[in-house]
Amino acid sequence: MSYAHEKYPHLFSPLDLGHTVIKNRALMGSMHTFLEEAKNGFERMGEYYAARARGGVGMIITGGISPNDEGNPFPGGAMMATEQDAENHKVVTDAVHKAQPDCKICMQILHSGRYVFHNSAVAPSAIKARISPITPKAMTKADIQKHIEDFANSARLAKKAGYDGVEVIGSAGYLLSSFLLSFTNQREDEYGGSYENRMRFPIEVMTAVREAVGPDFIVVYRLAAMEMLEQGSTFEETLALAKAMEAIGVDIISTHFTWHEARVPTLATMVPRAAFTKVTAKLKAHLKVPMITSNRINMPDVAERVLAEGDADICSMARPMLADPELVLKAEQGREDEINTCIACNQACMDHVFSGLPASCLVNPYACKETLLIKTAASQTKKIAVVGAGPAGLAYATTAAERGHKVVLFEGADVIGGQFNIAKQIPGKEEFAETLRYFSKLIQVHHVDLRLNTRVSAQELLDEGFDDIILATGVVARTPDIEGIDHEKVVSYADCILGKREIGKKVAVIGAGGIGFDVSEFLMHSGKSSGLSREVFAKEWGIDFENHPRGGVAGLKPQIETSGREVYLLQRKATYVGKGLGRTTGWTHRIMLENRGVTMIPGVQYEKIDDQGLHVLIDNQAKVFEVDNIILCAGQLSLTELQQPLEAAGKTVTLVGGAHLAAELDAKAAIDQATRLALEV
Repeated sequence: MSYAHEKYPHLFSPLDLGHTVIKNRALMGSMHTFLEEAKNGFERMGEYYAARARGGVGMIITGGISPNDEGNPFPGGAMMATEQDAENHKVVTDAVHKAQPDCKICMQILHSGRYVFHNSAVAPSAIKARISPITPKAMTKADIQKHIEDFANSARLAKKAGYDGVEVIGSAGYLLSSFLLSFTNQREDEYGGSYENRMRFPIEVMTAVREAVGPDFIVVYRLAAMEMLEQGSTFEETLALAKAMEAIGVDIISTHFTWHEARVPTLATMVPRAAFTKVTAKLKAHLKVPMITSNRINMPDVAERVLAEGDADICSMARPMLADPELVLKAEQGREDEINTCIACNQACMDHVFSGLPASCLVNPYACKETLLIKTAASQTKKIAVVGAGPAGLAYATTAAERGHKVVLFEGADVIGGQFNIAKQIPGKEEFAETLRYFSKLIQVHHVDLRLNTRVSAQELLDEGFDDIILATGVVARTPDIEGIDHEKVVSYADCILGKREIGKKVAVIGAGGIGFDVSEFLMHSGKSSGLSREVFAKEWGIDFENHPRGGVAGLKPQIETSGREVYLLQRKATYVGKGLGRTTGWTHRIMLENRGVTMIPGVQYEKIDDQGLHVLIDNQAKVFEVDNIILCAGQLSLTELQQPLEAAGKTVTLVGGAHLAAELDAKAAIDQATRLALEV
């Protein structure tokens, strides 16, 4: 028995659908990337998916493709509606099948319904979504029939384009799922009223899709297993729909666990690994059709455990395959410590997509740029010094070394990681340690000469005769110009998080960027990390996985244990606190702090700090925060002290990461910049 089949017997077993076989149980789930609309997008998508096929994945579901104009989230979005569309998509399917003939690729058909941003929006009823500016048109019966035909046509064309199957998304608040809930479906005809009527449209769509493609084509239905909405479905309603889909003859049911309107995180890094798989398991116990589960399954051992416990038949890993296209292959070869693990930060993937930007990945800047960022062997070997082993220094050093350069990596601390060593201490951000494990392994694999506990001088760098010197020396916290800033009450964010100073019961945090939010979360946490415990996570967000009330959350309130501290999060800007946080995760951080009792105050002018506390003006009114400590999270300054003496000696110095730009700590930009520069040296 091979290593893979001994360690991952369920993950590497085939799934026989009768008319076709999926070679293993690892699925790359759907995620729109905006390559679908990009210039040369089909060629880029082809290589993007082909890389994952070569990486060993059993099946791929593409990003969402609309069946018609009405379903596009914005004008000009990707469609599968014409013969020309099918011809264009052959570039993608041919690339995947050439890369790995056994890999199945299915096109997701996605009609955005009331979530679109144009005036052709349609929905079961004319009810505007909280997250969209458009009030949709209520569909007539003629509209309904047209849409059923459009879904069937899209599936037929996908088959003609060379896809092995289609997934129709009936979740997340998109068109099909909006028919299911009474708060979005207030129709009085046979498509509204009772649940039997409300599920009529999804059933008729899937019946038409099955008929359009015949019996030898994979058909997947994406089911809203738990919407995380008070007005959501009961377990019995969800099961009734699943059984109806099974009766129609869908090959697989894929479970999904939220609507975009929900106020419960399902993808962010504070969500425990495999948090939702038992919801799939509860449905699976009543069904015969194979089932997919998803969300925060980011490593092969997690997927194996989910499958071994019988929660599902297939594990969907969308962002993990974005982070590492060879995740499955590395597991198969026993190289798990080389997996570039998805840390669920959302910064370059979901935040980009929901801002209309092409997706990529913070830990893997090659993602969705496979035809643009090409790693080649260096034309000549150079001796390169990289000073600083934070994310930027690590990315530069390992990339340059992989290309054949001789790299020495200097780090003043006794461990690599820089600011990631602070980030991983924040409750719910434990995944950041995985990136440091990955880089530690790359340092070994590519023979980087790592010198820890070494604060190298300019003269020492000159004496060693390096061809190139890269300063990745990072940042130092900015000290704001406030009277009394050197008072003993004042603590840096690093000293606070790393436990170098004892923090009192009343605290003011100066600066409400990402670090200010992290510090506030750290201070208010009881010590039981929501990033580790499914049970604590469920209590904190008011989810009942076991009893499954409506939407999983109806009638429930968050139950949160806090440290009992009194924390004030302050910012100079008059805009609402947290405005600059990530689009898809910022709201979760605000809710977390609100639920923990943190007071967030904008428009603060800092006057002075003394024994009494922090003196400020708010709306020109004087106020004193009588606190034990003031934590500084007021920005950073680049550490570039080595630059001037090196350049004075005639050396060209390259600045990367925080040393290059410290205005906002941004690991995404730092790793991307460092990687690009290392590809050019």
